[in-house]
Amino acid sequence: MDPTAARPDRRLVIVVRADPVICGHSGEARNLAEAALARGFDDVRIVTWPIDRLQEAGLPLKPLDGVMPYSPGIVVERPGPVGDYKVPDGRYLAGLTGRLVELFTDGVPTVAMSLYLSPHATAVADAVSVARRTGLPVNVVTVAEAVGSDVTNVVRACVEQDRFGAAAHVLAQYLSHDVALAVSQYTRDLIISEATLLDARYGTHFAEACRARVHVSYPAIDVGTYLARDEGETDRVLAERGLTRDGYVLFLSRLAHAKGVDDLIDGYVRSGAPAAGRRLVVAGSGPQAAELRAHAAGTPVADLITFLDDVTDDQKGHLMAGCTAFVLPSKPRPEFVETFGIALVEKMLSGGGPVVTTVTGGIGEAVGDTAIIVPVDSPDAIAAAIDDVLAMDRAERAAWSERAREYALQFDRGVVLDRILDQVAAVTREPVPA
Repeated sequence: MDPTAARPDRRLVIVVRADPVICGHSGEARNLAEAALARGFDDVRIVTWPIDRLQEAGLPLKPLDGVMPYSPGIVVERPGPVGDYKVPDGRYLAGLTGRLVELFTDGVPTVAMSLYLSPHATAVADAVSVARRTGLPVNVVTVAEAVGSDVTNVVRACVEQDRFGAAAHVLAQYLSHDVALAVSQYTRDLIISEATLLDARYGTHFAEACRARVHVSYPAIDVGTYLARDEGETDRVLAERGLTRDGYVLFLSRLAHAKGVDDLIDGYVRSGAPAAGRRLVVAGSGPQAAELRAHAAGTPVADLITFLDDVTDDQKGHLMAGCTAFVLPSKPRPEFVETFGIALVEKMLSGGGPVVTTVTGGIGEAVGDTAIIVPVDSPDAIAAAIDDVLAMDRAERAAWSERAREYALQFDRGVVLDRILDQVAAVTREPVPA
């Protein structure tokens, strides 16, 4: 800490799995950080893991040179490991928690928000506990947001495997935060249902506390960027990719089993899109990429299916805006259930043809009544939905697009942050900064 540096007036610290080198809630951290600058925070930090650790974990990282830079005033910190003992995860967690202790002990009014309960919310809770034991000035309000997969991967697994202590640790640390949030009503209901199972088995009282304490806070989306999209730039991006407006069906998300890309490929083959000259563009990276490429290559329309694994942050809105239809047929899997659907909202803001999706998990909350809904695991239904879109005239598609955009405006990052800060103010009884 530089003793000569000007002392900030108000700090936001966001602890997250990765700054936006992957999709989804890592992008939410960026959006909350950017919104905080506009809300009077003069020290905004994202605390996360070193890039090499993220790569070793096998996360689907975006090309780093394609990630848009942060605005001046946002600092990304990647604390290194502590000590030389041979427990890698423990060393890096110690580094992250230790850095948070340093940020929490200088008396600067701080809002500390964690995305994912394990290990980020527990790291924040541990850091606050340590900071208060130092005797140094601590002025921190903590916000923990459960994004869903941390519940399914940790709490649910612990309940199913009869690992009471680990489940109790996650839930107790979650509820120890000043503000407890869930990224959708689906996620809140999931937390309560798993807590209820734990209570029934062990006589604990987590479910009652979760009902009283946990509030829904939808992901923060950078609405302005999508609304300000330049039509000429869209044409340029499409031309660079060999695409034309209304010339392709688009998928843009992570290439994993839960996203239903295999069903989309089969549905596309069975639809009238190939005969109508519409390509299928599958954009993204992930653990199923090689398998999906092989699956597509084995279809009779392989020459009409294009995979893109190098789409940058500033290109995806243009690809979304030019598509005939955007199809994301997510399905529940033991390892992952879609808890909201950030990519769907980004598409709704971008324009283009209608969204075709399922109502898995929290997707229904993301799209409302503005999307064409198909059952999970149903290539035939996907084919029928694509054909329905192809049968629409331009005015009907425009009407779908406009309705979707109006619905998606509620997820603007400034609106979302303001609602979170309202809850922080209710806890601290202090006014939210203008």
